[in-house]
Amino acid sequence: MFGMGINQAEAQTNSRGLPDFSDLVDRVGPAVVNIRTTQKVPQNQQGMPGFPGMDPNDPFFEFFRRFMPPGTPMPGQPGQPPRGGKQAPDREVPSGVGSGFVIDSDGYLLTNHHVVDGAESIIVTFPDKREFKGKVIGSDQRTDVALVKIEGKSLPFLKIGNVNNTKVGQWVVAIGSPFGLENSVTAGIVSAKGRDTGEYLPFIQTDVAVNPGNSGGPLLNLDGEVIGINSQIYSRTGGFMGISFAIPIDEAMRVAKQLRESGKVSRGRIGVGIGEVDKDVAKALGLDSAVGALVGSVGKDSPADKAGVIAGDIILRFDGKKVDKASDLPRIVGETKPGSKVNMVLWRKGAEKTVPITVAEFESDAAKPSAAPLEKPKPVEADKLGLTVTDPTAQEKTALNLTGGVVVRNAGGVAAGAGIAAGDVILRVGRTDITSAKQFADLVKAIPKGQAAPMLVRRGENSFFVVITP
Repeated sequence: MFGMGINQAEAQTNSRGLPDFSDLVDRVGPAVVNIRTTQKVPQNQQGMPGFPGMDPNDPFFEFFRRFMPPGTPMPGQPGQPPRGGKQAPDREVPSGVGSGFVIDSDGYLLTNHHVVDGAESIIVTFPDKREFKGKVIGSDQRTDVALVKIEGKSLPFLKIGNVNNTKVGQWVVAIGSPFGLENSVTAGIVSAKGRDTGEYLPFIQTDVAVNPGNSGGPLLNLDGEVIGINSQIYSRTGGFMGISFAIPIDEAMRVAKQLRESGKVSRGRIGVGIGEVDKDVAKALGLDSAVGALVGSVGKDSPADKAGVIAGDIILRFDGKKVDKASDLPRIVGETKPGSKVNMVLWRKGAEKTVPITVAEFESDAAKPSAAPLEKPKPVEADKLGLTVTDPTAQEKTALNLTGGVVVRNAGGVAAGAGIAAGDVILRVGRTDITSAKQFADLVKAIPKGQAAPMLVRRGENSFFVVITP
């Protein structure tokens, strides 16, 4: 009996230590909305465009909708006027369901781009059953953020929190409409911050249950402040598997500000292809740690090209902001206003170099693909590494925009083992730029046995370092 009493006391203590979300939900719930969208489809086409007969209430309806362009005619589906008659009038059918939340009393609300993408009409429903017709002010596919406006006054709205104050392990709450079930509340903890998933933004990872329909809803801290927009899940089934991702609210608000002012998002671009810097390359190049973004390619006539950036440079800082890893650079550059002139700190040949660069607008000057070589000049052997190289032909120089380097015609031995292949262009050995096949062979011959030699290698439009030890 005595032991049982201790266990009961411990259970009561643990129970008192867990958070109670009821007051928080009462405060913030009125500002979280359900969003339903419709699309126009031919009168004789049933269900979802591209998926005939699919019920809009099916749990996977929104999942499939995101990956199929609205109204895509499939083989055997209606989409053309029937023979001998006229096409029936289009009709509006439900096309998706999601969530959103109000950010000011005048009726601006945030949701995901994929929730409203391709919608003919948007119906916004509050928990008190009031319905409004929504208008998309602007939507940004790259960040998956959309700004919607409804005509209302003195509406309940959520307070925006500070993502920087959020810590891994803290409790968070999601409110939304999973599978169309309005105002569903789930809770969990922050699993990670700054999670790179191949997208433009560093996501907040949580273990909060998020399912189709939760998209666009708020992720809240225990003060009832929005710290993210629920956007993605990691799943092999289409349902929740313990990992969900939210767009950091500071990033989302920056996007929303531009959408509100101009209806679109303007991003900076400098015209480089980049990769990660690994420990071996960092050590070989004299860097204290594996930081920065390795420049693999430079677009012709791009801002980087005009600033003198070359393949093999490592970008350490941009406009005073540190680049810890390659994925930091697109975000930092993207947030820079096009037309701005800023300083960029590079690591080149064992030393820092500061260059001024004028940022262009994103997608304004994309690099061109390279052409194939047409000639085969006289080969030169570099036996120590197992390489056969030649000077680049005139066609290769033009196609690849080369001013030096040697082209690998055959790779074997330690070079092949390190990953060098025929067709690669070797631009630099150590800190020495390659100007001819003969010079390259002489440099290789002078490398002491057992000494690591970093080589800057170009493959296609991308360049990377290979560390070879003869």
